[in-house]
This record gives sequence, structure tokens and C-alpha cells, in this order.
Amino acid sequence: MTSTASATATTPVVETSVPITVIRGDGIGPEVVDASLRLMREAGANLDVEECIAGAEVFKAGDQTGVPNATVDSIQRTSVAFKGPLETPIGFGEKSANVTLRKMFEMYGNIRPAREIPGLATPFAGRGIDLVIVRENIEDLYAGIEHMQTPGVALSLKVITHHGSEKIARLAFEFARSEGRTSVTCATKANIMKLGEGMFKRTFDEVAADYPEIEARQILVDNAAHQLVMRPEQFDVIVTTNMNGDILSDLTSGLVGGLGFAPSANIGSEASMFEAVHGSAPDIAGRDLANPSASMLSAVMMLRHIGQPAVASAMEDAILYTLEQGTSLTGDIAAPGTAVGTTAFTDAVIGNLGQVPTTGERRASRPMVMPAPGWRPKPVTVTKREVVGMDVLIEESEMTAQQVGQKIEECTQGSPLRLQWIGSRGTKVYPGETEDTEMIDTWRCRFLRADTEATLTDDHLYHLLSCIGAKFQWANIQKLQEFDGVPGFTKAQGED
Repeated sequence: MTSTASATATTPVVETSVPITVIRGDGIGPEVVDASLRLMREAGANLDVEECIAGAEVFKAGDQTGVPNATVDSIQRTSVAFKGPLETPIGFGEKSANVTLRKMFEMYGNIRPAREIPGLATPFAGRGIDLVIVRENIEDLYAGIEHMQTPGVALSLKVITHHGSEKIARLAFEFARSEGRTSVTCATKANIMKLGEGMFKRTFDEVAADYPEIEARQILVDNAAHQLVMRPEQFDVIVTTNMNGDILSDLTSGLVGGLGFAPSANIGSEASMFEAVHGSAPDIAGRDLANPSASMLSAVMMLRHIGQPAVASAMEDAILYTLEQGTSLTGDIAAPGTAVGTTAFTDAVIGNLGQVPTTGERRASRPMVMPAPGWRPKPVTVTKREVVGMDVLIEESEMTAQQVGQKIEECTQGSPLRLQWIGSRGTKVYPGETEDTEMIDTWRCRFLRADTEATLTDDHLYHLLSCIGAKFQWANIQKLQEFDGVPGFTKAQGED
């Protein structure tokens, strides 16, 4: 389907058609996506649309990815997807189709603006909120690497890489530069997770040096949440890790009116996807009740990304002008008895093309400088690396920490490794067991080389693990390494 609108006095002329993949989605998805496509056509966008499917319909057909090959092929051809919300059935074991799409095409950056909406009454109206959350979109706890260590203990791995941290930091600075913004704030929990979130923080500082015209700030994520409620207008761009960004971006949406006004872009070097943040709202699906604003604003972001900025600005102005006028609003924001439906709201926005809102700043935008496809950051290198020990996670539900420690000590006889401590949920409990610490059935045993000049081999580790395995059920092991003399592991709570 080719959608080319005839230019009028209020619609820009776009000569070149751009192919995009459209996934209408589940629940209210088809309604808000169709409203957005209609507005794009009327505003003058020149798009060659390939319609594809993903989500509930695909799951029901037995494809546990939720994303059929035809949809993957389409996005590979177009490099751009415009998507409605997708359902992920609960309890069936399928992965989220949304996450699958992001990971499949390495859409490493999630950009979520939060801007005060003209005419929309919120507790923060009049504060001039105009900020953007740039969220790492692939790594962190969303890598989805989890294991049951025992029937009662689950372990989720938080994966932070220098590679991923560098890419998202550069994206945040490039986005700030593209919109003429003056500051980027890095929000982490590096005071607690000194290696993972600490790497993100340190990498941000490295990248910031390449953008001297933009102020680079650091903030702890809990303070960021506090400050966003106390004084949100102080922020311009916030860049953060995946889980932090998921939480903060929902918070910032709440500051300006809720998820009904929350657009987003999932950005990658090879492909990008644009979608409203809200869910599929099956309770109102098919009833002409949904607010399409978030989907329409996501379309604005897409059009800027694909090189049709004049159309994007015309659409954005018409959406904001319609909301500012307050006479054609959907039920989630309208005064009682005044609500209009999805179709009527879309009619009103189209009728307001060419109008400009009287409040709020109109941001000029220029394309971001994106890394070329296949770009790879320079790997982190060290001059010296040494294996200095091993952590072993064991299972034991009957013994005390003292008893576990004594049996583990037996395995170190004649070994170049010594037992440094045993921990329970990150707290050292042996030697020096405390009655105040609740013990569970999982114990982490840390072994370090007895002679700091000795060289440890894998055979030393295998021999120790074999002895431990004869006494206890072990769940996993982790080599302990030093890089250029700096430990690549953290201490337990209570360890000297």
C-alpha cells in the first residue's frame, strides 16, 4: 500500500517514498495505528507500507517467538517499523514479542520524550517539563538470563557491557545534539553495583569527552526519581540502564499526563521501531475509545528519523494544538460528558493541520549521526590478567554456617587455594557466623590463592570443585580474575 497525500497549503511536499513495516498489533493497536497512518497521509508523508503481523495472533498459531519470518524479512528490507502494542500471553512460557523484535534487530536504544502537553491539567502543569529518557534496551536484567539455584533460590544475571554502555551513551549525546539540548545526565546505582552500574557510569564519562558543548552530569537513580518529582524541569536528557530506564520513563510519562501521551523510538544501527508505550487495553478494544496521541507522536518521531521532518513538525503542531484547544478530547482526559472517540479525535487533528499551539517550545530537530551498520566500539584491553580464585555456589539446608565451613575447609588441604569466606545472600557468615543473619539453603564459598605469587590453573579449580562436589550439591562456579592488578569481583557485605 502506497500512501501519498496531495500537498496543500499546509502540507509539505515529500518527493521520495520511504518503505516502512507496519504492525497493527493487538487490542487497541489497530485503531491507534490506523489513526496515525491516516494522519500521516493527510499531513503529506510519503510512505510505502508493508503490513505484517506479530503478537497474540502469532502465539496462537503456535509460533512461540510471536514474530513470524515474514515480519522479520520485511523489517530487514525496510529497516523501519511502526508498531501497535502487542500482547504477551501470561503463563504460556513465550518470550515477549516486543523484546524479541528489539533483540533480533539490536535496537539498543529506547528514546522516550516526556513533554508538557498544552491544555492538559496535571499536578505539574506550568512547570515547563521537556525531557527525554534514553534507555539502554538490550542488556541489564532484560538479557533474561535466569537460573533456579535451588528450588527456593532464583538467580537473575544483570549484564552490563562496555560495548552496550558506549553505544547508549553516544546515542544520548547525539540525540541531545540533534535537538539542541544542553545537558545529559547519567543515572545509575553505581554506589551499590560498583562493577556493572559502575562500568556504565565510567563509560559515560569517557564518551562525554567527545561532546564538550553538552554538560555531562551524574546522579544516583534513586535521587533521580526523587528529583523528577521535586523539580523535573531541571532535566534535559537522562541516559540510564535498561531496568532503571523502564521505571524512570514510566514515571516521567506520569508527570505529563500518562502513558496515553508517551511515544517511543527503539533505535538500532540496522533497524528502528516506533511505538506508543502503552499496552493493548483489550477492555476497550474495538470500541472507538482509545486515545491515539501516543501512537501519533511516535509517528512524528519516525518521520523525523526517516527524513521527513517538515511533515513530522506539521503533525506535532496539529496534535498539540488540538489538545490545547480542549474541545475534542478522548475519554481518558476529557471532562465528563464531553469525550469524543478515536475517529473524531483523529478528524480534529487532521482538521487542525497548519495550526500551531500557542504555548510550549517548538524544538527544531536535525538527524542524529548514527553509527554505520556493523560499527563496533574499540574493545577494552588489559596488559595483564590473572585467575586469583573461584566462587562456588553450593546447596545445603541442614548444616550451620560453621559446619559448612569446616567441611569446605577439608577440601582445601594441600590445595593452592584457601577458603576466604562463605556468604549467604551477599553477607559473610563464615568465619564469624552471626545469629542475626537468616540462613537459606544456598551458600557462596569464596576461594583465593594462598600464595599471591602463585599461578592458578584450571586443574587446581577442577580438583577443588571435585572435592566439593563429593560433599555438597553445587549450582555454579565463577572464576575470580584481576585485570591489571584490579580485582574483577566485589567483596561480601561484612568482609574486610
